[in-house]
Amino acid sequence: MITIKFQQLTIKDKSLFDRFFRERRYENAHYNFTNLFMWRKAYNIQWTLEGNYLCVKARWEGETFFLPPFGPEEGLADILDIMLEHAKENNFPFALQGVEAFMVKWLEGAKPGYFKAKPERDNFDYVYLAKDLIELKGRKFHSKKNHVNSFRKKYDNYQYVPMTEEMTQQCIDFMQEWCDERGCVKGDDLDCERNAIVEAMTNFAVLGFQGGAIFVDDKMIAFSYGEMSNEDTAVIHVEKGRKEFGGVYGVINQEFCAHNFSKAIYINREEDMGIEGLRKAKESYHPIKMVEKYSVKLNS
Repeated sequence: MITIKFQQLTIKDKSLFDRFFRERRYENAHYNFTNLFMWRKAYNIQWTLEGNYLCVKARWEGETFFLPPFGPEEGLADILDIMLEHAKENNFPFALQGVEAFMVKWLEGAKPGYFKAKPERDNFDYVYLAKDLIELKGRKFHSKKNHVNSFRKKYDNYQYVPMTEEMTQQCIDFMQEWCDERGCVKGDDLDCERNAIVEAMTNFAVLGFQGGAIFVDDKMIAFSYGEMSNEDTAVIHVEKGRKEFGGVYGVINQEFCAHNFSKAIYINREEDMGIEGLRKAKESYHPIKMVEKYSVKLNS
C-alpha cells in the first residue's frame, strides 16, 4: 500500500508551482499559481510532490478530485497508480478535472482503455487575439467600440491607473460593496469570489500579477488583474466594474490589455461556467480559439 500525504497550499509554494507550470506550454488558465492560491480555501486545494510529479487535489460542492499530475510523460502510469490508490484509500471516486486535450492523449498512452474523458464545455477557456481586444477594429467590434466611445464621451475625466500595492485596499473595499449590492451570503459563490479576490490583493506583492483600475472623480469604478501564463498568452484573472457606469467593462478590458499586455499575442479570459449572460458576453468579443478541458474518470 502506497500512502501519500497532501498538504495545504500556502504562499511559500509559489516558486515550486511556477517551476512545474513553466516546464511546458499549458493553456488552461487554472494552471497558474495565482489562480490556485486565491481559490485555495474555497476549493480546499492541497498538493504533494511524488518523485518528478506535482499532484494537486481539490474539493468543490462535495466532490473531491485531482488536477492532472504535472511532470514528464514518461513514468505517468506509475504516478497515476499512486493517485488511484490514494482515492481508494480515502473513499472517493477517482476523477481528474481541467484536463487539456494533449493530456487526455498522455493518459490513454499511459494506461490504454483505463479512463474515459468527457469535454466540459462550461469550463472551456476563451482565447482572443490581444490586438483585437486592444484595437477593436472592424465591423465585428463596431458595437463594442461604440460602447467604449460613449463611456469616454460621458466620463471624459476618467483615468486609467496601473495597480500598485497601495491600491489593493480600495479593491478590497470595492469588492465588499459589490458583494453587499448582490446580497452575498457567507459561503455562497459570490462570497467565495470576493474572498478569492481579497486573498489575491492581500498578497499582491508576492504573487506578482499586474492590474489596473478606472477612476472617475477619484472613485474606483472598475479594476482588473492578470499575468502572463505562458510565453505568448496573458490570462485575465478578474474584471469587475460598477454596472451603473455603462460601458465601463469594455473600457477596463481595452485599457488593461493595452497598458499591460500589448506584447502578448493571446489573451485568455477564462471560462463562462455555463452562465448564459457570461457566455454571451465572452462570445461577443469573438474568441480566436477555445481551450478545451476534460473531466476524466475510470472507464467502468
